[in-house]
Amino acid sequence: MPHPSTDTAQAAKTRLRWLDDDAVNGEPPADALDPMLTPQDVFFVRNNGDMPAQAGEEGWRLDVTGEVERPMSLSMADLMQSFPVVSITAVLECAGNGRAFLSPPVSGAQWRDGAVGCARWTGVRMRDLLERAGVKPSAVYTGHHSPDRSLAHPDRPAMSRGIPICKALAAETLVAFAMNDEPLPRLHGGPLRVVVPGYPGSAWQKWLQRIDLRDCEHDGEKMTGTDYRLPVKPVSPGDPLDGAVFAVITNMPVKSLITRPAADFLHRAGSALEVAGWAWSGARAVAAVRVSADGGVTWTQAKLAEVGEFFAWRRFSAGLMLPPGPVVLMAQATDVEGNAQPVVEAPWNPRGYCNNLVHSISGRVI
Repeated sequence: MPHPSTDTAQAAKTRLRWLDDDAVNGEPPADALDPMLTPQDVFFVRNNGDMPAQAGEEGWRLDVTGEVERPMSLSMADLMQSFPVVSITAVLECAGNGRAFLSPPVSGAQWRDGAVGCARWTGVRMRDLLERAGVKPSAVYTGHHSPDRSLAHPDRPAMSRGIPICKALAAETLVAFAMNDEPLPRLHGGPLRVVVPGYPGSAWQKWLQRIDLRDCEHDGEKMTGTDYRLPVKPVSPGDPLDGAVFAVITNMPVKSLITRPAADFLHRAGSALEVAGWAWSGARAVAAVRVSADGGVTWTQAKLAEVGEFFAWRRFSAGLMLPPGPVVLMAQATDVEGNAQPVVEAPWNPRGYCNNLVHSISGRVI
């Protein structure tokens, strides 16, 4: 059932499943993610609070402050005209994607498999902005600030996260104003957002108004405690939570998604069933994908498409000749360091982050 928001852009996303949440959060089914570039109308929506009413370019400014030699305040025209404009194709995935499948359950937005998408992001390199401002040697982290507010505490920001200075200065990190060659939509952070390929979606701050360089790890809203952090050693349900043993998520795990066929498919015996989808990882390249038609008992190596842009997802495909009967399809990706998606269950953590359990769908050959 759609969220009660009257936002027309949200209403156009007819294939999204809107989560039972006070904030506007929705995801598409896996088969809607089959195009290489995820269309805007099926791209997932993630919010931690409200959405700013002002979303147009007119009057929007970006300030660069903190540990810089020359603080700056830039209009949208300044950004577009005074710095090189670049594009990068990259996967954006919520750290909580797959949370609904953790056992025992954890609280938070109950994402299934669809809180992910791949788009062409266009903007300016954060590095160019920071170098123009003059990065002081004391700068070790960025802090990102936006006008959205917590729904529970309207006097507080909904989110204020940051990234290590080395990632802020990396060539792939952008301050973006376009998505798939169109102005960045309000639902996706328009007119300005951070793009941090390889990092979880929480780092891709929406509605960006200020970059503040810090001399310490940023401690903004949802940046401390267990927010968007994973334990550095295994924890079990019921263990006391010590924030000191949790580290900020800076790399998403290897993952894959079956986009063809759709769930609950019917396929006629005698012809090969085409299984296809996408595989991606954070800072490590995908090395291989294999698929199973019997729930993980036996596996067939899938064909991987040629490598494109490093942070984009990569097509896999396989043709399977199957006898009549029920089918449970699975896909398992492995990265270049040998990390593979778990088949039975992913390591548990108290916030349900980075669940990269293999994707599975059911169907029948008739």
